[in-house]
Amino acid sequence: MSQLFKLARDCPATLIPAGDAVSLDVGTEVQIVQTLGGNVTVRTDHGLFRIARENAGALDGFVPAGETGAAAPAGEFSERAVWEALKTCFDPEIPVNIVDLGLIYDLAIEQAADGGHVVEVKMTLTAPGCGMGPVIAEDARQKIAQLPEVKSARVHIVWDPQWAPQMISETGRKALGLE
Repeated sequence: MSQLFKLARDCPATLIPAGDAVSLDVGTEVQIVQTLGGNVTVRTDHGLFRIARENAGALDGFVPAGETGAAAPAGEFSERAVWEALKTCFDPEIPVNIVDLGLIYDLAIEQAADGGHVVEVKMTLTAPGCGMGPVIAEDARQKIAQLPEVKSARVHIVWDPQWAPQMISETGRKALGLE
């Protein structure tokens, strides 16, 4: 995907890979490089940026494709539903979801006192210095929190064990052209 658009309004964005919150000015030309998980990764003359799905309307003329994975799955709560929600989260530079990248190390679900569910996830990043970690973790947390019966969702970034490319699933390896 390599389409050019202009911003119709000032737009909050996140600088990649630093993770800094910035504002892109109205009229800025952007090239869309990825639209996975509902968010939009764009390139400008000043670098690479992630525009959150709720701000994608700033891209004048942009119509999101009928992409699956932009929202958390609906239906009854289950561990499978949590995994499916996590599969809708993407590193803005890599076109593979965080589950198939091998970034999810642990998923724990407990029954809450009021009958709902408390979900805790341990995830890592492909590089310890990646400033996008908190952004990706928050995306995952929000998507889990949208599931029915979830009372609380937390996503912790951990570094042990250190991530390695061998942790990428077969599906992820195929998507990246590694197999």
